[in-house]
Parts: sequence; C-alpha cells; structure tokens
Amino acid sequence: MHAKIANRIALTLALTLAAANPGFAAEDYVVNSAEIVKAADWKNLEKVTVTLDEFSYQPKKLVFKEGKAYQLILKNAGEKKHYFTAPEFYKAIATRKIQSNKDGEIKAPYLLAVELMVGGQLDLYFVPAKKGTYPVYCTIDDHQKQGMEGQIVIE
Repeated sequence: MHAKIANRIALTLALTLAAANPGFAAEDYVVNSAEIVKAADWKNLEKVTVTLDEFSYQPKKLVFKEGKAYQLILKNAGEKKHYFTAPEFYKAIATRKIQSNKDGEIKAPYLLAVELMVGGQLDLYFVPAKKGTYPVYCTIDDHQKQGMEGQIVIE
C-alpha cells in the first residue's frame, strides 16, 4: 500500500515540477499532441520494456519510429528508487498517459521526469513526434556518474 501511495506522489511531483519549472514552456513540447494521440493506432502499439537497477538501464539504447504508438514499460528492479529523466525526449513525444497498473493513470501532455520506487512499474503511452537523439539519466545522487544513463533515438 505504501509503494502505491509513494508512486502516485512521485509521479504527481514530477508532473508538478514540469509545470512549475521556470524553463518550462508548453510551446517547447509537441503543440498538436492531442491530435497525434487521437490519430494513433493504439490497437497495434509496440511494447518496449526498460529495467532500472543499480546503476543502469537495460537496454541502454532505445529506438522508436516517428508516428508509431508505444507503451514504454519502466520497471524498477533495483534496491533504490530511480529516475527516468529525459526532458528533451519528453518534449519530442505526444503523450497519451502514464499509468500504474495497480493505482490508476494520469493524463498529462507534458512530462519532465518519471520516478520509480523500489519494485515499481509505470507505463508511458506515447507517439514519437520529433526525430532526434536524446539522453536519459537518473538524477538521484551519483547514479548517473555510476553509469545510469542511456540514449533514446527517434527515427
């Protein structure tokens, strides 16, 4: 029960920080996100799983195709909480929702980071909208310095 509440709080905090961040501007994100999400073929989405642990993402490199619907499954298999921080990537996608399979879902067009508690899982439903290569990293303590970083490519 505590993990459910903690996951909800962490997700809410990340969304709130994105909205409150002085460098945050909605126009930096995909402006026609709702249209892209509505037009996507969600019945044929592709599932991609990333496992977070000490101190890595597996796989380290993710490749997505522009315009295709995805479910990115983030699982924390580590003994510590971890972030999946990718602000430039989040600006390049049309977000449908982020969901905890046990607690519910949040529908928000903009993200900054996703925090996963120990044993937690969150699923991000999105459509890549802007081609490019984007870094992903954990912002907790020295996790990034210990190798908890990767790359996301939108082709």
